[in-house]
Amino acid sequence: GRWLEVGAAAWVCDDAVELSAAGPIHPRVRTWRDMPDGLPYRYYFVGPDGTFGYRRAEAADIDAPDAQLEPGFAVAIVEERAQGGARYGRTNSGFWVPMRDLGPVRAFAFHGVDVPAGAAEIATAWVVSDKAPLYRRTAAGFARTEESKARFEVVPYLEEAQGASGKLARIADGDGAAWISARDVRRPSVAPPPPEVDVDAGERWIDVERATQTLVAYEGRRPVFATLVSTGKGAPGSSSVTPAGTFRVWAKLLTSDMDNLEDEGADRYYRMEDVPYVQYFSKGVGLHGAFWHRSFGQVRSHGCVNLAPLDAQRLFWWTSPRLPAGWTAVLPTAHEPGTVVRVR
Repeated sequence: GRWLEVGAAAWVCDDAVELSAAGPIHPRVRTWRDMPDGLPYRYYFVGPDGTFGYRRAEAADIDAPDAQLEPGFAVAIVEERAQGGARYGRTNSGFWVPMRDLGPVRAFAFHGVDVPAGAAEIATAWVVSDKAPLYRRTAAGFARTEESKARFEVVPYLEEAQGASGKLARIADGDGAAWISARDVRRPSVAPPPPEVDVDAGERWIDVERATQTLVAYEGRRPVFATLVSTGKGAPGSSSVTPAGTFRVWAKLLTSDMDNLEDEGADRYYRMEDVPYVQYFSKGVGLHGAFWHRSFGQVRSHGCVNLAPLDAQRLFWWTSPRLPAGWTAVLPTAHEPGTVVRVR
C-alpha cells in the first residue's frame, strides 16, 4: 500500500487507516485537555477480594471470565452500564468489571510552584511530615511551640541555624519568627546545567535531586518550576533505584500500563493500567504521574520518578518532543530532540 505523511518524519501505511472527510485538527490542539486533577480518566482500585473481567458486558457475572484482576490493581474506567440490577464498568483495555468490586481514586490537589524570575536560589520548601512542630528561638536555643505545619504545606525557607537536635529552618519573619526542623521539609537546590544543555538558546531541561526528592525545571540557567517527587527506593546498583546521570527523553506516551507480572521473584504483584503522562529517559525509567500514593518527598517508586498528577500533566506538555495534535505517543527526531533529564 501507500505511505501517508502524517507529521514531521512520521508516516503511516494507508492499509491501517481510513481517510476522513472532516477538516484537519488544528496543530495546537492537545489530544487531551488539561484536567483539574491531572487525571485523564476515572481511575479505580480493585478491592480486597479481587474481581473478574469480561470481554462482553452481557457475559459479566454469567459466563466464564476472560481476565482476573488482583486486589490493588488499578484500572481506568471509560464507560459504565447497568445490567441485571448491577453496574459494570469498561476498562480502557476493554474488559467489563463489576463496579461493586472497585474503589475510586481520590483527587490529589498537590502541585509544584513557579520560581520567581531572577531568583538566585529557591527559597521555598514543602513540609513532608504529617504534623511538623514549630519552634521559636530563645536565648538558650530553640523551644517547641504548640503550633505545627501540615504535610505538603508550602513554606518560605529564609535562614538555617543549628539546634541541639539538628538543623532548623526559619519560615517566618518578625517577632513571631517560626522555625521548623530541616528534617520535616524538602527544599530543592539550584544547580548549574550539564554540558548537554544549550544554555545560550535557553534550552529547557529537568534536574532531579534524589537527596531532597525534588525536581526543578529550567530554561537555560534559570529555574522556572519546582516540585516534590518520589524516586526509586532500591539500593545503589539495584533495578529499583533511579539511575544517576544525564539523559534525554526518548519516548513520550499519554498513558502506559505498568506492572511486574512477569517477575517470578516478586514479593507482591502490581498492575497499574493507563499510568498518565509518561516520559521515558533511561530505558524503562521515566517521569510519570502517580495516583496510587501520596509519598512525594520520600523515596517510594520501583525506579521511575513519580510525580503528582498535576505536575506530570504540566511537565508533559512543557518538554520536548511536542506531542502532535491527535497523537497519543511521540519519539524525538533530529529536529526536535528529547528534553535533557539529569538525575543526581
